[in-house]
Amino acid sequence: MRTPTVSRHDRLDRHPTAGPRNSLWHWPTAKHPLRVVVNYLAVWLIRLSPSLRLKNWLLRRLGATVGPGVAFGLEATPDVFWPEHLTIRADAIVGYDATLLCHEFLTEEYRTGEVIVGERALIGASAVVLPGVEIGADAKVAANSLVTEDVPPGTTVAGVPARPVEGGVGRDE
Repeated sequence: MRTPTVSRHDRLDRHPTAGPRNSLWHWPTAKHPLRVVVNYLAVWLIRLSPSLRLKNWLLRRLGATVGPGVAFGLEATPDVFWPEHLTIRADAIVGYDATLLCHEFLTEEYRTGEVIVGERALIGASAVVLPGVEIGADAKVAANSLVTEDVPPGTTVAGVPARPVEGGVGRDE
């Protein structure tokens, strides 16, 4: 786990863009268009394929680090522009329609950063993880959460923005 006093913003690489338009207009200079097309096609297959082996194989071909036993759910989306900044460790689960972003296009710059999902971590359905975030081993992210900060190992977070919750989720009472 990274140093907890360092914000995700401190770990992002910043790329200023000049001109009258926002940074998204500059994407072809940020990443070769052909690479983005190849990534997009692979991500499309990753999202729709029911085969976990195919998903993990494609993620690795895109440059992501994927540990053994990773389960990437249907419709889950890895970053299309910088999938090589994604690390998903052994036996982690990325739930249905979750999104792992390794970039953010802003008005005057774009930022890139690693996303690390720890061993046995769980990311719930439709959750979004922002660039520069590390989710610790055995941590849980509740469905529909927005993860803007690191999640310590063994912690359960929920909400927008995601915050620790008492007692966790998914436990029998």
